[in-house]
Amino acid sequence: MDGTCLELAGKASEQPSRVSEVDELTLIRRAQEGDRAAFEALVRLYDRNVLRLALQVVGSPEEARDLYQEAFLKVYRSLRHFRLEARFSTWLYRVVMNVCLDYLRRRNTRKEVAAPPANDGEPEYFQTVPDERPTLDPERATHSKEIAHRIQAALGRLNPRERMVFELKHYQGLKLRVIGEMCKTSEQTVKNCLFRATQKLRTELGDLV
Repeated sequence: MDGTCLELAGKASEQPSRVSEVDELTLIRRAQEGDRAAFEALVRLYDRNVLRLALQVVGSPEEARDLYQEAFLKVYRSLRHFRLEARFSTWLYRVVMNVCLDYLRRRNTRKEVAAPPANDGEPEYFQTVPDERPTLDPERATHSKEIAHRIQAALGRLNPRERMVFELKHYQGLKLRVIGEMCKTSEQTVKNCLFRATQKLRTELGDLV
């Protein structure tokens, strides 16, 4: 049955399905009973978001698919322990986040710094970075690639938890409350972590503003 995840890793759905909470609950119960088709349907609901998050973390399609496979394999093996009173998406992202955090920790052994006070009035940092999408102008396209490389490198210098919080907030669009639930911590702690990450990125990329 583990082959299910390996097969699906090569064909993330082109158009994610939309189902009601009731239908999703039915799929979960069937998957917990060993229904392969139900599990595959659950994967298709979230596979693109999971693959996108993994790609943002590692920057390599090949490594992203490895994380994607590992995450859904863990989901499959642990699904029978999922308690239906929680939101499946929150539980799923927690599994994915832990897989990505483990990967980042293996690459980055730097210690976390103390959290600075939250700054609710601070504008989102990436809103201040100019839009540098590639155009037909080769010079601007090259400049855009350089900026993308610098941003990726700066993200790589964050500690694992800071990076994951930043990825979940800015690339997955999750609310701080939801990220807090995934991390089993408070919204304020997540806000502090995001602030730390934003400050570090501003220091690294301040000349782009």
